[in-house]
Amino acid sequence: MVDRSDTEMPLSGIRVLDLSRILAGPYCTMILGDQGAEVIKVERPGAGDDTRTWGPPFAGGESAYYLCCNRNKKSIAIDLKNPRGVELVRELAAVSDVLVENFTPGLMTRFGLGYEALREVNPRMVYCSITAYGQDGPYRDRPGYDMVLSAVGGLMGITGERGGDPVKVGVAITDVLTGVYTSGAITAALLWRERSGRGQYIDSSLFDVQISALANIASNYLVAGKEAQRWGTEHESIVPYQVFHTRDRPIAIAVANRKLWISFCRVIGKEEWIDDPRFESNPKRVENRDVILPLIAEVMAGKTCDEWVDLLVGAYIPCGPVNDMRGLFSDPQVAHRGMAVEIGHPTIGTLRLTGLPIRFSETAGTIRLPPPLLGEHTEELLADVLGYSREKIEDLRRQGAI
Repeated sequence: MVDRSDTEMPLSGIRVLDLSRILAGPYCTMILGDQGAEVIKVERPGAGDDTRTWGPPFAGGESAYYLCCNRNKKSIAIDLKNPRGVELVRELAAVSDVLVENFTPGLMTRFGLGYEALREVNPRMVYCSITAYGQDGPYRDRPGYDMVLSAVGGLMGITGERGGDPVKVGVAITDVLTGVYTSGAITAALLWRERSGRGQYIDSSLFDVQISALANIASNYLVAGKEAQRWGTEHESIVPYQVFHTRDRPIAIAVANRKLWISFCRVIGKEEWIDDPRFESNPKRVENRDVILPLIAEVMAGKTCDEWVDLLVGAYIPCGPVNDMRGLFSDPQVAHRGMAVEIGHPTIGTLRLTGLPIRFSETAGTIRLPPPLLGEHTEELLADVLGYSREKIEDLRRQGAI
């Protein structure tokens, strides 16, 4: 069950004004919401976040895509092309701790909602812009989505089978990583604000995050000039460290050191490989991968995945099935860790979502609110946050600002 208690959470008391849409920005603000922040999601009247229409599948009129990254938020529908709507955002910014937006560079400034303008009304605000390529440089004004950035940023070039075409990762990982990186940056800026009393501007880009996430692959090139290759599920520097076919379904196996190699050979009944000069060390196995890998594949095909998992786990060898979604969400570890949760939703009824991936011993995050309907909380937020009367709210509606 979802914990809806009002216990103190890491970001309790922090208000986030979320003008982002699609995935990177909403994922960032969802993380902040999961950790206790009050998140106000500003959306276009009548349309809302683009991902609301990114389906099928849909449930209760909402796309599964939208539902995945917008829990713990309240939605207010404001027209930024209406001067009164812009003024509403300024008023909300004045009483918020954080603003997150992912419009193209310069657009918020043209609205009168750029950092310099809002810093005048709230010098303690942490203002974060998420863009494709950043706020400066020759690509500043280029549009971009996750798939394009994974290509330009090097990830797609190293993903795919040996000798095959480049492929994208199965989830929009550049967006997700940008959301994670940016939520951490915002938290760091809030911590600095506690020491300095001042907010600041954060320039976050998918391109920069994707480059940073190349980790050792980027380091191989920067340090040694080594160009990357596509390896499928194989590892460039460790053998065996990949997926093998068993009698019924694939299994992932990671034999990353000499001790594991010895155990692995014993489990699969190939003790003669332990001290074979071609295979005795990892560098030798890497050198002779085209010899040893077919031999291992032949052995692995002799039992089922579950049989191998039992044997290998019993020898403390890292391994596991290549799960589909049904297999994943029926796994007992998923249930034990609470990584599939249920919450009530106004049009869906019971909504299932992924759980919180980080646990705190003293200040646990919670899932308190389902992903909001478009404009669901407009009147509530105007009344509670800005103190607007019912008559004033109706006047805004007549003006087309909300």
